[in-house]
Amino acid sequence: MSASLPQKGLGPGLPVMAPQQQQQPGMPPQGALREISPVYLCRIGQETVQDIVTRTMEIFQITRATQLPNGVTQSQAAYQDRFGKLQEHLRQLTLLFRKLRLLYERCVEMTPDLQESPAELVPYVSEETAAVRVEPCSPAVIQERQEVLEKVRQKNQEMKVLMDQMRNLLWDVNAMLTMRK
Repeated sequence: MSASLPQKGLGPGLPVMAPQQQQQPGMPPQGALREISPVYLCRIGQETVQDIVTRTMEIFQITRATQLPNGVTQSQAAYQDRFGKLQEHLRQLTLLFRKLRLLYERCVEMTPDLQESPAELVPYVSEETAAVRVEPCSPAVIQERQEVLEKVRQKNQEMKVLMDQMRNLLWDVNAMLTMRK
């Protein structure tokens, strides 16, 4: 009997689902769209966050693949293509963040009894902070601290010199490559 019933697809490219398959566990029933559970909203929020992370990773991949201008002219079409992709990803990110904000606000509305006040979330806000007793350090500990600080300063200075040398080397390599072309 059910074979004689026409089944409609959900859209182009989407599979046709039998009526008993349309209701998934965890999904609200069709008549209860007005009463969506906060758990379901949180699940949608989790999927939205995953979409945001995916889009952000794609943006970083596009920007990583983009060659910085170093005197070589790049194809205008390639530039426009990458720029268009970036604009589309940024537009989608904006929409996803709006969706996430709406989901959050709806969850807050639905669960006012579960909300924590900001004072409960920030540690050590109360006026009853216990005094922390600090014992004076021995001269050996103070001396060791000074030695470690001096070593750190020396290492930082060495790293700065190395970074300057690397920067100069990269400038020279880029200059030679530009002159060669």
